[in-house]
Amino acid sequence: MKTFSYTARDTSGKVVKGTMEAENSTELLDKISGKGLFCTEYKEAKSGSGKKTVKKFKTADLAFNCRQMAAMMSSGLTLVKTLDILSKEQETAAAKAIWRDLYEDVQKGQSFSEALIARDGVFPDFLISMVSAGESSGSLDTVMQRMSDHYAKENKTHNKIKSAMMYPIILSILMVVIVIALFTFIMPMFREMFGDASMPALTKMMFGISDFLVNYWWLLIIIVAVLVLVIRYALTIPSVRLKFDRLKLKGPAWGPLLTIIYTARFARTMSSLYSSGIPMVECLEKSSAVLANSYISEKFETVIDEVKQGEPLSLSVQRADVFTSMFCSIIYVGEESGALDDILNKTADYYEDESDSAIERLVALLEPVIIIILGVVVGLIIASVLPALYSGMDNIE
Repeated sequence: MKTFSYTARDTSGKVVKGTMEAENSTELLDKISGKGLFCTEYKEAKSGSGKKTVKKFKTADLAFNCRQMAAMMSSGLTLVKTLDILSKEQETAAAKAIWRDLYEDVQKGQSFSEALIARDGVFPDFLISMVSAGESSGSLDTVMQRMSDHYAKENKTHNKIKSAMMYPIILSILMVVIVIALFTFIMPMFREMFGDASMPALTKMMFGISDFLVNYWWLLIIIVAVLVLVIRYALTIPSVRLKFDRLKLKGPAWGPLLTIIYTARFARTMSSLYSSGIPMVECLEKSSAVLANSYISEKFETVIDEVKQGEPLSLSVQRADVFTSMFCSIIYVGEESGALDDILNKTADYYEDESDSAIERLVALLEPVIIIILGVVVGLIIASVLPALYSGMDNIE
C-alpha cells in the first residue's frame, strides 16, 4: 500500500488537499472520485516523508469499540456496516481514519483479522488472535463481547493503580521540595552562627551539601538527567532487563504482591484465549507476552516446549515457579475435569479481587518509606545545626 498526496476540487470548485493510501494511481483516482472530488494533481510520498505516527488505542477505547461492535453484530448488522458506523462514531481524526481504512479493507474482501494486522502496531496481538479465532468459529460477536469485558477490566486495574499511586507521588514531590528548601534556604542561615569556629564532621558534610545545591544546582540536574538516561538505556539490554524483571517478582516485600497481579492478568488472558478455541501453545505464548515481563517470558519458553512434548500444563507451570502454588493446583483441577476455561475464568475473578488488595498493600509499603527518608534527612539537619545553636547561646551568656 502506497501513500499519495493529492490536490482536488469539489463540486463548488473549492480546493481540497490531503493524503491517501492506495495500491496504485488508478485506485487513488477511484477513491478520490468516490468522495465526489476531481483530482487535479497527485504524487507518491517519498519514503520516510509524511510518515504517520502510529496511534495505539488505550484500553478504554478498545473496550468501547469492542462493546459497540458486539452490540451491533448481535443485532444482525454485517461486519462491513458495523465498521462503517463505528468509524463515524470516533472522536479523533486519527481514530476515524484507522476505522475507515478497516472498513474499506473489509469491504474489498479482506478478513477483519487481516485488516487489523495491516494496521501494524495499532491493535494488540491479543485482540488480533481473538478476532481470528472468532472468524474461524463464526462467533465474532461473542468474541468482541469478551474483548470488551477484558479491556474494561484492564482499564479498571490501570485506573486503580494510577489512583493508588497518586498519594505516594505527591508525597515524594513534597519530600524533595522540603529537602531542597532546607538545604538551600535554612542551612545557609546557620553558617553565620558558626563563624570561623571548627565544625563537627556531620555539620561540615551538611554545609557541603548545602553549598553544592546553592552553587551547583545545574550540575545536579545534569547528573539526574544522565542517570535517568543511563537507567533507561540499561533496561533495553536483555540481560539487564531480565535481572530487573526477576527482581520485581523475587523481591522480599513487593514480590508476592506483584505475583498476585501477574497471576490475575495471566488467568484472564488465558481464559479468554482458550475458551475461543485457540490452541494451547498459542494461548501460552500470548498470555505470557501480555504480562510484559522478560523473566516470565523466558520461563514460559520452557513451559511451552514441555507442553508440546505432552507434559501436563499444571506440572510445567509449577516447575517454572512464577505463579502461586494454589494457581498451579487450580490448573491441575481444570485439566482433570476438562473444564479448564471455566475454572480459569473463575480463578481470574478471584485473583483480580486479590490484586486490588495487593495494589493497596504495595502503596502502603511506599508511604512509610518516604516518611522515614524525610525524617532521617530532617534529623540529620537538626543534628548538624544544634552545635551552632548551643554556641550562639554560649555567646549570648
